[in-house]
This record gives sequence, structure tokens and C-alpha cells, in this order.
Amino acid sequence: MNSQTVDRADVSATEAVSSVYTCPVPHSPQEVSGVRRRALRVLAAWGTPGAAAEDALLVISEMVTNAVLHAMPPAELRLFIHADGDRRAIRVEVTDGGAAPVWPGTTPCPDESGRGAVVVDALAIRHGSVSRSSGTTTWWADLPAR
Repeated sequence: MNSQTVDRADVSATEAVSSVYTCPVPHSPQEVSGVRRRALRVLAAWGTPGAAAEDALLVISEMVTNAVLHAMPPAELRLFIHADGDRRAIRVEVTDGGAAPVWPGTTPCPDESGRGAVVVDALAIRHGSVSRSSGTTTWWADLPAR
């Protein structure tokens, strides 16, 4: 397995054949669609079937949006394929700078918060997070590569 890391804003199909892809996540909600488009090109270059790629894109979108809206920069998306028993899985990881401070007197709108966790839980084989003493947090999800 090739462990080369691709770290570019735009990805060609040849570069995306690497087994690991990383992409900085700009700290702006308007940039989530660009991150998603680059991830789609990588998944396509890896030969990910349509349904598996669509599921991965939903999870990527939810996790990246969460990092942009609720965490401190910098953030980074990392994708790779790994063996999960006798099947292949897509690992989606988003590392962020840790939870953003909540301003006093503000509460999240219940209509706009919490749905991402439901989406990730429904589509992932398993998921979780790792917090480090540096303050960063990595959120991860494994999805079937079908």
C-alpha cells in the first residue's frame, strides 16, 4: 500500500490514486463544497462505487461542516482505504483545533444542530473521536468501500 500523502488544493486523477489523501479545510462554510468536490475526485480515482462514494461524501460534508462551524482552526481532512476484516473500508478523518468557545448567552438552535451525528451513525460501520493533549481532536468514521 502506497502511503504517499497528497496535500494540494486541486487533485488530478493520477495524484489521487495514492492510498492516503489529505486536504486542509479552510475555516469557512462556503469552502465545504470545494473540499467535497476534491474528495469526490479522489474517491472516483480509487474506484469507489457510486453508492459508497455518495455515502462517504455525506459523512465528509457533515464532519467538515462541524469542524468549520464548531471548532477552532486549523482543520484537515484525511481519507484512506484500509482492510476491515475481509472487506475494504474508507476511513474519513477530520482533525480540528478543538472546540470553539461558546459565547455566553448563546445556545445552538435545535433545528440546525445534531443531524450530522445521526447521518454519520447511520452510514458508518463505526465512528469515534480522539482528543489529544495539544487540544486537537480527530473525528473519524469507517464506511464500506463496497
